[in-house]
Amino acid sequence: MPETSFSREEIQSLAQLSPFELKDRFIRLAQAVQADKPGQKGKSSVQMLNAGRGNPNWVATGPREAFYALGYFALAESRRVWTADNLGGMPELPGCGERFDLFVRQHPDLPGVPLLEKCVAYALERFGFDKDAFVHELTDSVTADNYPVPDRMLAHAEQVVRAYVGDELYDRRPPEGNELSLFATEGGTAAMCYIFDSLMKNGLLHRGDRIALMVPVFTPYIEIPELDTYEFDVVHVNASLFTEVGVREWRYPAEEVAKLADPSVKLVCLVNPSNPPSLALSERVTEQIKDIVATRNPNLLIVTDDVYGTFVENFRSIAADLPRNTLLVYSYSKHYGATGWRLGVIGLHDDNVVDEMIANLPQAEKDRLSRRYGTLTLEPERIRFIDRLVADSRQVALNHTAGLSLPQQVMMTLFSLFDLLEEGQAYKLKVRSIVQQRLDLLLEGARMKIADDPRRAGYYIELDLLAEAERVHGKDFAAFLEKTYEPIDPLFRLAEQTHVVLLNGGGFDGPQWSVRVSLANLDDLDYLKIGHHLRRIFDDYAEEWRATKG
Repeated sequence: MPETSFSREEIQSLAQLSPFELKDRFIRLAQAVQADKPGQKGKSSVQMLNAGRGNPNWVATGPREAFYALGYFALAESRRVWTADNLGGMPELPGCGERFDLFVRQHPDLPGVPLLEKCVAYALERFGFDKDAFVHELTDSVTADNYPVPDRMLAHAEQVVRAYVGDELYDRRPPEGNELSLFATEGGTAAMCYIFDSLMKNGLLHRGDRIALMVPVFTPYIEIPELDTYEFDVVHVNASLFTEVGVREWRYPAEEVAKLADPSVKLVCLVNPSNPPSLALSERVTEQIKDIVATRNPNLLIVTDDVYGTFVENFRSIAADLPRNTLLVYSYSKHYGATGWRLGVIGLHDDNVVDEMIANLPQAEKDRLSRRYGTLTLEPERIRFIDRLVADSRQVALNHTAGLSLPQQVMMTLFSLFDLLEEGQAYKLKVRSIVQQRLDLLLEGARMKIADDPRRAGYYIELDLLAEAERVHGKDFAAFLEKTYEPIDPLFRLAEQTHVVLLNGGGFDGPQWSVRVSLANLDDLDYLKIGHHLRRIFDDYAEEWRATKG
């Protein structure tokens, strides 16, 4: 098998790109090679397998059907108020609960109606909602004829999503006496941007401050702190443990976690389960961080991104164990196949150190913030951080039109209610089994060994090729690879020779010779093929190494 057509210098230059930008290069390379196949006239019978991005290839159909059925009811409510050609009125609240029941009885065969009825009934029973008020919130919001009020999140929607978080991310054991307030955002990406921005705007972080990242981690958490807006001094907490020679555990040693005890570390960011290793935080590490907060660094702020939590049995967020210190980020994109919906939340418990730290700022800083938020209330100093996030998301001046669009909040509500039903629990087990099956097939093809870990989400897998080289052929082979090739050379070979696109693990601050495989976005048997291709490239390196030994 020939080497890649790129020189080592070219590969070194391209290695500076973000892994997601580099992925686009790999895609173009794989497509160009396909188009150059003789006799194919720009097309190739060889399929490109892009396992570089985490967009799942499944969708949750049930709650979407319920959403569309709700739309039909909402239009009927609109026409009931006012009908003139294509013009309708704004749905009315009085009696809408009874009219919803009538609609359900009249349209039993309309797709989505049975599940919508179940969702409404469940919400009324579990939360004790007034039926008219809840049904009207859904109906008026799916019509999208009003600005979001409250701007942070709709009242009933917040209660439903809080229960979803409690069940799925807090293992049904939310902190007692400390309620979670939620801000509905345009996905987890917006949540990240809002958090960093508001922490800076409120004087809790300053340019050049020291923060920590638990790595490997989702690339934007690496790149945002490097921007000239922040220029943070970043401490890496490395998941550097091995279970045996050549097999990474992807767990954090106690001495790495201990870095968080330094009071100069003001904030730590983690993705839990991790991305790309895809492992939930261990109880040992959680307990160590709890002890650090209790004894050494009480004002440590924690940002935990728990988007993959639903893929781990009995998952429990660190936000449940350290509610006063933690800002929770969650996105519906992966579990429900809803990346295009842009549905996320920021969660902050009402009793929290963030508000305490703002209250304890120097008077000059308090005066500055009073001027910043003074147009919103006569008592700006009483605005909670969770509400400052909302105002800052619209440059304060546009706070009166802030908030996630109402149809998005309805979809979020229905996704959450669906999960709380038996149907949603069955769906959860199904998507878990999908990624596990794909992981098994990938490893079968690649003939690589990974640590056995019950806390594995399996949405991604990070494979350290250098560690595998040492496991299979010893340290000499691993040293040959490091001396002769750039760490991303295997990715160029995969794209150019096998039409497979993966991401470089080094771009996530993981080992430089590691690769990330998304187990969510291709068909099951494609992962067996990717495994075979990965092993073939690996074996090619081994042959080149043997040739140098004569």
